[in-house]
Amino acid sequence: MAGRVTYLVDGFNLYHSVRQAVRDGLGPDLRWLDLNGLLSSYLSIFGSEAVLHEVQYFTAYAHHLTPQNPNVVSRHQAYVAALESTGVKAHVARFKRKDVYCPNCKTRSRRHEEKETDVAIALKGIELLQADACDTLVFVSGDTDLAPAIRTAQRLFPVKQVAVAFPHARFNAELQQLADFSFRMRGKQYGSHQLPDPVMAKNGRAIAKPNSW
Repeated sequence: MAGRVTYLVDGFNLYHSVRQAVRDGLGPDLRWLDLNGLLSSYLSIFGSEAVLHEVQYFTAYAHHLTPQNPNVVSRHQAYVAALESTGVKAHVARFKRKDVYCPNCKTRSRRHEEKETDVAIALKGIELLQADACDTLVFVSGDTDLAPAIRTAQRLFPVKQVAVAFPHARFNAELQQLADFSFRMRGKQYGSHQLPDPVMAKNGRAIAKPNSW
């Protein structure tokens, strides 16, 4: 039973996949990715009656990187705005500063970790299934942290299909074993599904692709 298919996209997992696809020579610049188009292209895997219900995208803005890369957040915001103009629902979490102590060199360093995204994806999946808002739920990620969400969804909603779409170079054997169904996304498809430049928002605003990343 495929029916209404909803994709929950782990934005950073997909981002690193896109960067790997570029390194693999599959395109010079693939980050202006059309998620609706890309994920719709895989609907036939679920059967002839499968329809795209919605795409939800989870990410966070790296404000801590702006001292070294001043436009990093504005570029990301432009991409999120472009996605939203196509109907994608975006959820923005945050990075949290963390002090790390190295017992070998006796020094402390500071780093930032993305917070809340995995939990947000998991809770949104349960929420959608509870509301009977989809028939097939697809986690787009290779992050093993989503394993508990898959187990819980299957236990609470056994009549629903819980699937995993692995971005290019992000395969995870544990998630493959847990999911009712899984498939690998092809990196070469990223180049075939790029947003137009500019993207025209519903309010008439033109959202231009950043000149550099």
